[in-house]
Amino acid sequence: MTDMLLSELYGREIISNTGRRIGTVEDIIVDFEKGCISSMLLVKSEELIRSDHTSLEFAKNSVRYERVKSVDETVIVSGDTAVK
Repeated sequence: MTDMLLSELYGREIISNTGRRIGTVEDIIVDFEKGCISSMLLVKSEELIRSDHTSLEFAKNSVRYERVKSVDETVIVSGDTAVK
């Protein structure tokens, strides 16, 4: 992958490598210690924080960045579900 700004990921559609639409990048979790993106969220982080079941909602509405296979007009990830 080529270098890009984090802001360029927002709004991109996330699609599995089998062609299934997973969602849209609404927010990004950055691991500042490792200096990399940890996860992409399918909802705004504020919505997760307000939830009574934050960890469950996070799991249902995030995609680990390590699953990313390519980034172009869309984000292609391995697997067919949000969390894996």
